[in-house]
Amino acid sequence: MAKLRLGEQFVAVGGGRDERPAEFFDAFHERSRNEEPNFAYEIVRVLTGLWALTFFRARTISSEKVPQSGPVILAPNHGSFMDHFFLAAFIRRKVRFMAKSQLFQPPLQYVYSHGGVFPLRRGHRDEEAFITARTILEHGGCVAMYCEGSRSKDGKLSERPKPGIGKLALQTGAAVVPVAIHGSSKVRNWRKGQFPKVTVQYGDPIRWETLADPTREQQMSVADEIFGEVKVLHGGLETLGRKGVLARVREQRRIERRGKKRAATA
Repeated sequence: MAKLRLGEQFVAVGGGRDERPAEFFDAFHERSRNEEPNFAYEIVRVLTGLWALTFFRARTISSEKVPQSGPVILAPNHGSFMDHFFLAAFIRRKVRFMAKSQLFQPPLQYVYSHGGVFPLRRGHRDEEAFITARTILEHGGCVAMYCEGSRSKDGKLSERPKPGIGKLALQTGAAVVPVAIHGSSKVRNWRKGQFPKVTVQYGDPIRWETLADPTREQQMSVADEIFGEVKVLHGGLETLGRKGVLARVREQRRIERRGKKRAATA
């Protein structure tokens, strides 16, 4: 593994098994594989971006590290139902999300489908979701996939990721951008009049050579490495805070610029 740094309502509530037949979701996958997100995406992005800026003082760090073209997998931690919006609100790429199938119910299923979201059938080995993700990436798109699979219940990062992120990275060879979302686990505190400060930091892209049929061990190895990068980013925000991380990033940029100037005059 060489690596280069770069219908029927049989639905369980919450995170349980979705008992609707697989055929129920075919139309959503078909749309995601063949059509780009439409105006629904932009409307939701603008509205949730304003909400995030106003109430949660959301800011991004190093968003320029997200490649502006070509296949990209964004790999964030997952602490809140708002993470979709925090992740995508302030970057130019249209981000396509793999979301739990329970969300696909009227009337919001229209917004999800037309906004670029496609279902992952909970409680099943859903290869259709991976086919859709691979198709989007083959077309040069940008897909978000949470390293931990499901949302953290206590706001802490999981010990280990799920292998799915490693599987998608290896099968597609797409650039993977680790992302730390800090503070989002407390967004429900708005009910108490508390609005946490949310920061999203993007890491350096990583790419692996393509493997058509990676073993589970290979999937987990890549997933562990991606999630390790997420943990480093999240740990920096936890210990240094937004201002501290911004100061460190700016200093690194100054060092890089000086290095480039020396190399140019050498």
